[in-house]
Parts: sequence; C-alpha cells; structure tokens
Amino acid sequence: MGIERPFWRAIAVFRVASLLYAAVLMAQHRGYAEPLTGWLVIGVMGLWTAAAIFAYSVEALRRWPLLVLDLLVAVACLMASPYVQGALQQPGEGTMPVPATWIAGPVLAWAVHGGRRLGTVAAAVVAAADLWLRIHGPDAPVLINGAVLLFMTGVVVGHVARLAKRAEERMQRAVEMEAAQRERDRLARDVHDSVLQVLALVRRRGQELGGEAAELGRLAGEQESALRSLFIRPASRPAGVADLRALLMRYGSAYVTVSTPATALALRGPVAEQTAAAVGAALDNVRAHCGATARAWVFAESGDGTVTVSVRDEGPGIPVGRLEEAAAAGRLGVSQSIRGRIEGLGGKVSITSVPGEGTEIELTVPA
Repeated sequence: MGIERPFWRAIAVFRVASLLYAAVLMAQHRGYAEPLTGWLVIGVMGLWTAAAIFAYSVEALRRWPLLVLDLLVAVACLMASPYVQGALQQPGEGTMPVPATWIAGPVLAWAVHGGRRLGTVAAAVVAAADLWLRIHGPDAPVLINGAVLLFMTGVVVGHVARLAKRAEERMQRAVEMEAAQRERDRLARDVHDSVLQVLALVRRRGQELGGEAAELGRLAGEQESALRSLFIRPASRPAGVADLRALLMRYGSAYVTVSTPATALALRGPVAEQTAAAVGAALDNVRAHCGATARAWVFAESGDGTVTVSVRDEGPGIPVGRLEEAAAAGRLGVSQSIRGRIEGLGGKVSITSVPGEGTEIELTVPA
C-alpha cells in the first residue's frame, strides 16, 4: 500500500542513523576488549543495512523470509557483543552492546508489516536475547530499560501503522464510491436530457390525443417513473443524510409526474422524511378534491442553501377563505399536515390558487 512507503523510508533512515551511532561507540573503544572483532560486526551490520533498505523498498520482497532473516541478523549481531567486550568490562559497569540501538530496526519492520501484535513478538525476541546476555554476562547491573523501550516501540508503531492502513483503505473506498456516484450522475443527466424527455413528450401527447394514444401515453408515463427511480436510487451517504429525490419518486405514477434534478438533493434524514410526507399530504388533497385520475406535477430543485418542492394541479382551485374555514372547522390537512410540518423544520409554505386554473403549493426547507 502507498501509505506504508513513508514508514519504510523512516525505518531506513533509522537503520543508517543507528549504524552510525554504533560506529561512533566502537571508535571510542570504551568497554570493548576486541575492537577489531567489533568492527567486523559493524561491517556485517552495514552490509545488512544496505540489503534491508533495498529489500524493503520492493513490495514483492516484504514477506516472511525477509522479516525472519532481518530478525535473525539483529539477534546474531547482538549475541556477538560478549566476544567484542571480552574481559575488559569491570564489575558494576554497564556497556552498550555492539549493535546499540540498531537492533530496533527489525522490531519496527515487523510492527509496520503486521501491526502491534507482530511488533510485540519481534520486540520480545530481541529483548529476550538482550536480557540473556546481561544476566549471563559479567557482574553488571541488569537493566530492563532497553526491553521496555523495544516493547513500547513495537506496540506504538504497530498500532499507528495499522491505523494508517485502515485509513488508506477507507479513503480508497470513498474515492471509488465518489467515482461511481459521479458516473451515475453523468448517466442520469444524459438519460434525463434524452430518454426521459421523449417519454414525457409521448405521455403528454398521448393524453391530448386520447383513445389508444392515451393508453400509449399512460405506459410511457409509467416507464418514465420507473426509469427515474432506477437512476436516483440512493447511494451510500453519511449517517443521517437522505436523498429527497428517492422519497419523492415514490409518488410518481401515470397521473403524477415527478421531476427532480440529476444530482442528489441531500437533506438530513428527518427533514427529508417530513418534506416528503408534506408532499404526500398535498397529493392526497389533489385526489380528494380533484378526483382519483386528476393530473398533478411535483417539481424539486435546490437553491442557495435551500431545497424547494412544488406540487401543482389543474383542478378547480381553492376558493378564497376556504383554508381558514377548514382550519376553524377542525380540518387541519393543509395547516398541520403541510404547513405545520414545513414550518416546524424552519421552512416556509407558499400556496397559490386561482379558481378554475388549479393550485400550486411550494415548500421550501433549509438544505
């Protein structure tokens, strides 16, 4: 994965820096009775550092044989420390092993490759070898600081590497989903500008001509609604977010035309549901007052921070004062089911009605 590359580069820098540190300690000859043997060990460390940096840079080579060999080389160099120190070390004096901090390189590699569990395993192996040397070496204090640091390195680096991998996987899935949604929107726009327009024209002309053409228009209307539903089927969205288009398309039929943008009308889930319910209440009023086969049109669009849905019919219209009379008589279809819902969401409702020319109800909610 691409996210691992910075980790491997950081480990390569650590290997080179820790190798130089070990060489500086050896150049001082403090606590080392056989410096020539020590330089031989450092030479092996240098060769393996170059080989490991190259091998870990090739993704195909980052496998168990390389990881195990890396750990064995580190342990072998560590176990050579007593032969370099010889009898020079005085009782009570602690001497840094020849590999110094270089032995943490394999622990880092295991942690990046397999997470905190494998990092802990590698740290346990190296720490066990280090403690064994200190316990069976000269009469020097047994320090566990190095072992603790190794365990902390394995756990922390492994955990961070695992989190980074998961973040990269999620980012990759998000990119793929976004690309799929863009393609879906492109197809929806193309179909909307061609096939859906033709079907809508056939539906209108069929209804105007009547007879067999009316049946053809009805079938075209049904296919138009089905095709719209197919292309705006909601994709995966953040929790609590809904696409209002999908909710509105449920009302599409041979008598109700639903027109929506090709792109999503994203609203918070409760807002989308309440808005769709208000549209359903408006359509119920159309059927109740204009007849079961009355034509109605639902249009939805997005504006500057708002989403507007309008429901229009060609019925007899609403007489002046009719809504106030209905509210006073306890019939709250418009005042509560429509206006109450939308205003409760922080939106507004506009009703335009001309006797004999139909009614249009416009619902505006914050996006």
